[in-house]
Amino acid sequence: MSGHNKWSTIKRKKGAADAKRGQIFTKIAKEITLAAKSGGDPDSNPALRTAIDKAKAANMPKDNVEKALKKGTGELPGVVYEEYLYEGYAPKGIALMMMTITDNKNRTTSEIRHILSKYGGNLGEDGCVAWNFDKKGQVFVKKESSDEDTVMDIIIEAGGEDLKTEDDGYYITCDYKDLFVVADAIKQKDIAVESAEIIYIAQNLVSIDENNTKKVLRVLSLLDDLDDVANIFSNLDIPDDMDLEEE
Repeated sequence: MSGHNKWSTIKRKKGAADAKRGQIFTKIAKEITLAAKSGGDPDSNPALRTAIDKAKAANMPKDNVEKALKKGTGELPGVVYEEYLYEGYAPKGIALMMMTITDNKNRTTSEIRHILSKYGGNLGEDGCVAWNFDKKGQVFVKKESSDEDTVMDIIIEAGGEDLKTEDDGYYITCDYKDLFVVADAIKQKDIAVESAEIIYIAQNLVSIDENNTKKVLRVLSLLDDLDDVANIFSNLDIPDDMDLEEE
């Protein structure tokens, strides 16, 4: 298993380059509101605690965080968000798993289907590609927060499965049920956790030519630009030395 979804790295770099802060804040606010439905106390709600940590890492204004939290607990009026997992195909049959948070499933379905159809893909039925993915937890820690050996020692003791070092930091994978246990173990050592989330890792990656790889990455980027799309995973094999500056 590759250890993490390479699109995570590309998306993180892309987000920094595009500086789409407003859109990032919108997506994080949805996560906070959704998590707060299960309780507004971060100390007893790991999902909420992690969403708030993500907001802090993104320098999201405190007022935005409080407003999103209160919408989730019902203290402020607001829409009701639900999570939905979509499956489908990008060009060249590349399998996609798309996690969404939305208040209007019909709108979300229509937007995703439009992008996929326009670029030679299609939206599939439940289960059409899920068999090719393993559901995991992923924790991301920036390099400046700690050294690799220290982080590795922590995650081994906490039940983590793998650590992959990239230019931007450490991607730690674990059983999805242990996600918050591993994330909290890292934070207890005064190491900042940038994100902790559920991911889907392809069991088998598919290689296609560079031109079509860039087309698929274009589709992933367009899907990621949708406010309702929280995360995307694929079985596309992206070469480490591929020039992605135009993507």
